[in-house]
Amino acid sequence: MTQTDVRAVGSGLGRIEGPAKVTGQAKYATEQDDVQDVAYVWPVPATIAKGTIRRIDDAPIRAMAQVLAVLTPDNAPHLQPAEDGELAVLQSRTVSYRGQFVAAVVAQTLEIAREAAERLQVEYDVEPHDVELTQDHPTLYKPDQVNPSFPTDTEQGDVDEALGAAANLVDHTYTTPALHNNPMEPHATLASWDGDELTLYDSNQGAYSAQQTLAKLFGLDPAVVHVVSQHVGGGFGSKGTPRANAVLAVMAARMVRRPVKLALHRHHMFAVVGYRTPTIQRIRLGADAEGRLSAISHDVVEQTSTVMEFAEQTALATRIMYAAPHRRTTHRLARLDIPTPRWMRAPGECPGMYALESAMDELAIECGLDPIELRIRNEPERDPESGKPWSSRSLVECLREGAQLFGWGDRDPRPGTRSDGDWLVGTGVAASTYPAYASPSTATARAAADGRFVVRIAAADIGTGARTALTQIAADALRVSTDFVRVEIGDSAFGQASLAGGSMGTASWGWAVTKACTELREKVERNGEVPVDGIEVQAETSAEIEARSGYKYQGFGAQFAEARVNIDTGEVRVPRLLGMFGVGRIINPRTARSQFIGGMTMGLSMALHEEGVLDLAFGDYVNHDLAEYHIAACADVTDIEAHWLDEHDERVNPMGSKGIGEIGIVGTAAAVANAVHHATAVRIRDLPIRLDKLLGRLPG
Repeated sequence: MTQTDVRAVGSGLGRIEGPAKVTGQAKYATEQDDVQDVAYVWPVPATIAKGTIRRIDDAPIRAMAQVLAVLTPDNAPHLQPAEDGELAVLQSRTVSYRGQFVAAVVAQTLEIAREAAERLQVEYDVEPHDVELTQDHPTLYKPDQVNPSFPTDTEQGDVDEALGAAANLVDHTYTTPALHNNPMEPHATLASWDGDELTLYDSNQGAYSAQQTLAKLFGLDPAVVHVVSQHVGGGFGSKGTPRANAVLAVMAARMVRRPVKLALHRHHMFAVVGYRTPTIQRIRLGADAEGRLSAISHDVVEQTSTVMEFAEQTALATRIMYAAPHRRTTHRLARLDIPTPRWMRAPGECPGMYALESAMDELAIECGLDPIELRIRNEPERDPESGKPWSSRSLVECLREGAQLFGWGDRDPRPGTRSDGDWLVGTGVAASTYPAYASPSTATARAAADGRFVVRIAAADIGTGARTALTQIAADALRVSTDFVRVEIGDSAFGQASLAGGSMGTASWGWAVTKACTELREKVERNGEVPVDGIEVQAETSAEIEARSGYKYQGFGAQFAEARVNIDTGEVRVPRLLGMFGVGRIINPRTARSQFIGGMTMGLSMALHEEGVLDLAFGDYVNHDLAEYHIAACADVTDIEAHWLDEHDERVNPMGSKGIGEIGIVGTAAAVANAVHHATAVRIRDLPIRLDKLLGRLPG
């Protein structure tokens, strides 16, 4: 075993799978060429928002050439009850929202399946629907907990009295619209039965989790369910658990007794894969004459469906960001006739920090303080919520170093005073944060007699570079070059592993890989050589994860934005974004930078463009494609930079790393909104910041 002192972690190793992707050799869910005799499924979405299916006239469709089957609630396989009501596909004639799958057609070609599905006649008994979220909606209730298992409300001290006595007070309501997941690869599944054994090639964020969920749903032993997801074209949380496409594909394959493919159309994805709930957030901040917070109150109203409860943890970050003796957060839900909201990149922290960091900017103006100075004055020594010490917290350093790189010191604090021809110019700042989670995982490491190593773990690479980072982690634990290590991922047969979600993938998988590879190296060293049939070690991290207590593990950052607003048209441009992050040890600077700027770009998109436009009469989001659902493009930002501190955190995990997939989106929208206010003296509290919200209010 040839060891090396050269460390892979920290180097900018290129993506291991890069050549396979650019040459088309990387196979995604429905691109398995070795699966023969494949049929195709096309779902039929409901055209009403609420009601009951009265009749499905499928006889003409079943008579069409090349149509193999029509699945309806009358003939669909029976499923076991599931906590996720959205998985009860075709189990009832009840229609709970527009776009819900009410039938499906299986045919020998994709074109025939789609044509037949569009011709299928479905008759409904229509009921009145309610799809509009309001601050005083009559169905508002307090959920038992918010995602995934946090207290719904928290309170310390006497918030109302402290607010009433505050020298400086901010009391505003901020709203965010529905935001929709649109990964490049749509949700897609290829399902194949071999007797009672099921193989699923599925685009998901966790093959092991998908295996467990689908086995339970279909009443199978998990050992006979094999889920493979070696390459996944994005997820953003929408592929964190199996969705209706996977269930429908398994049903169809069982019915026609041949492999079937189902790839959702972009229109389908606005209804059945999850989206970020719209929010109505009232923030109240009280501070003394020096700008030190005495009270923080954050009240959130959001929506869920009648099918399944999902309560986004929108006020969660407010509980830990700043020091204040009196604090309160609440969440209330309205059950509406709409699809179920789900995870979307940084659920909770993303919309919640938009409101909090906008309010902090308004408080800074009220106090006559620089926005950075206000945040520094309210830095907590410990986690305000739990009282635990931080494993590390670098928000102040991120604010200061980011400000220096951005050129914040040259800023005139007065809003609406700087112009460049027809453009008003301003700058804004906001803080970022995201938890540093970890979840138990299992990894296997094997040494071959030729000095090479194979590491297996059911990780998911959804475009983040997980394969590459894990190769670096494994190489360092084995003390060999990355050329001697092959990491295999995306297969439920490799055992339990964390989802690629909650920014905990690399931390969770890397912990297990480090443990397995370290034990393997020590075993090889003890043996002196590797036998012909190799040496294998399996390691899992349940005990280590369970013992991970006593500290608050959290990443922090600071976002800076420059905004330019045309004084005549109200057009908003953001020529500069800069993020500075304190997220422990960076495993791979190349892939890390990609994650940071990707998140920041999504935050820019949230600030200026993204909005699900709801038609109240039809009960549906009408801009359900990428022509009308606008997202940020290259022209929207000229210069975007991501930097990070050399933060050392030996407590968080063996690698000293914190998750980076989601923190980049947190705070960006607030930084942009704050920059727009600084440029124009106009405060927009309802995203997105469209020109019609600015026109008629601009100076001059």
